Amino acid sequence: MNNIYKCFPGGKHKVLTMSYDDGKIQDRKLVAIFNKYGIKGTFHLNAGLFEQNDRINADEVRELYEGHEVAAHTFTHPTIARCPMEQVVQQIIEDRKMLESIVGYTVRGLSYPNGSYSGEIISVLPHLGIEYSRVVGSSRSFSMPDDYYIWQATCHHKTDLMELAQNFADLNKKQYLYMMYVWGHSYEFDLDNNWSLIEGFCEFIGNRDDIWYATNIQIVDYMKALDNLKFSAAGDFVYNPSAINVWISVNGRIYEIGGGMQVALS
Repeated sequence: MNNIYKCFPGGKHKVLTMSYDDGKIQDRKLVAIFNKYGIKGTFHLNAGLFEQNDRINADEVRELYEGHEVAAHTFTHPTIARCPMEQVVQQIIEDRKMLESIVGYTVRGLSYPNGSYSGEIISVLPHLGIEYSRVVGSSRSFSMPDDYYIWQATCHHKTDLMELAQNFADLNKKQYLYMMYVWGHSYEFDLDNNWSLIEGFCEFIGNRDDIWYATNIQIVDYMKALDNLKFSAAGDFVYNPSAINVWISVNGRIYEIGGGMQVALS
């Protein structure tokens, strides 16, 4: 019997993703740091607040965040668990509509403004085109989420960032999939005068051969494609009905399963 493990792209078993909220002007510096070290980030924006002086302008969003992910954060950042559902729906849909008109792709991610959500809100998100949403807090865990609608990060960048980065870099048991997920607000680096923290983190953890650097939605899409693989009962071939390529390990050998392809697992 074949011993089959799901893998990240290239056969890797570790992924790093970053998530930053509010679209303040400090995102310009943060994006430049990410780009320097090959880090991918998801940036959650409030389209109704673009005109504020401390925010990224709408006309620079597409170019600034190119290569990263623009995601929703509601239109005007209310504490949505206190709002009527009609307003919650409008807040998310209007945010999506304006952001999509700017970036030219579907916006399918969310982070809850002020960390506010409820079971009722979660239940409606799939009907609003949202495929994941991040909560606040730090799990200090490198495990994959059980529920992408209550996706908790490994840590805020203020929470033992370099210690956790070292622990993540040291992980070498390839029978597991590991994820390090860091969140925060870029303006905090100005407030705390600690841009050296995120620069040092990215320099340390970036551009490594054994880590996949991905946005939030890339992880969601990839894991859905992995989970949609169709294996034969004997485990000797597999069919990938998805459009994207995925990777698996079979008895220690890495296989790339192309989109729409069936592959024999010798």
